[in-house]
Amino acid sequence: MLGGAGHRVTLGIKLMGKTIVITGGGSGLGRALARCLAPEGHTLILLGRTLSKVEAVVREMGGSSFALACDVADPQSVDAAFAAIAKRHPQIDVLVNNAGLFKPFFVKDATNAQIEAAMGTNLTGPIYCSRAAIPMLGRGGHIINVSSEVVVIPIAMMALYQSTKAGLERFSRTLSQELAPDGIRVTIARAGKMVDADSGWDDVDPAVMRRFGEENLKIGFDSRKSAISHFDSAAAVIKLLLSLPDDINVPEIMLEARHK
Repeated sequence: MLGGAGHRVTLGIKLMGKTIVITGGGSGLGRALARCLAPEGHTLILLGRTLSKVEAVVREMGGSSFALACDVADPQSVDAAFAAIAKRHPQIDVLVNNAGLFKPFFVKDATNAQIEAAMGTNLTGPIYCSRAAIPMLGRGGHIINVSSEVVVIPIAMMALYQSTKAGLERFSRTLSQELAPDGIRVTIARAGKMVDADSGWDDVDPAVMRRFGEENLKIGFDSRKSAISHFDSAAAVIKLLLSLPDDINVPEIMLEARHK
């Protein structure tokens, strides 16, 4: 209970059933958030490039939740996914733009495919998804854009990731201004380093990872010593954001990992 001047406010995280779209829902934070929200009776719509991965998460949850294949970097794929959502749920309550691509490389060595993938997944993807979701979000709707602490932390071989996440934050602030008259909130959730049991770099060349570690040591950043949080912990905080009273807005929140 919090109170003052005769007011009593009860803080709780029990939510009424919402229709929530989560991109990148097959692993990492997206999967953790789905697992965290499922017991609350929400309808969760998980989007992911690999349909089998998001379907596996939905099978865990049961209920009215469902999965759709969607490559957020492809506007046609996004439009098709949201058209499929609209057929079952013309109105949604929340969009969580969580899908992200974190791959180290130097700009001088980058292929067109690497640049396009980073830009598409981390920046234009959330823009496409937000554009598609806005007509389906009524007053009280909420868009949460997942950013990263690397926008303010010097780190080597991550120019594209840092730039796209910084762009996502700027986009979020302007979108919040644009949507405020419609009663739609936009929150930046800037996350720290997170892991779970499945985290790893299996799809990255070990030589690239060694170089990544070496280059960061040169600038004084040793990722082996940095604090790490769990995806479940960040998911619990995002769950809190979805329970905000109508007269409260959280434009930005920093989820900083800490040593226990």
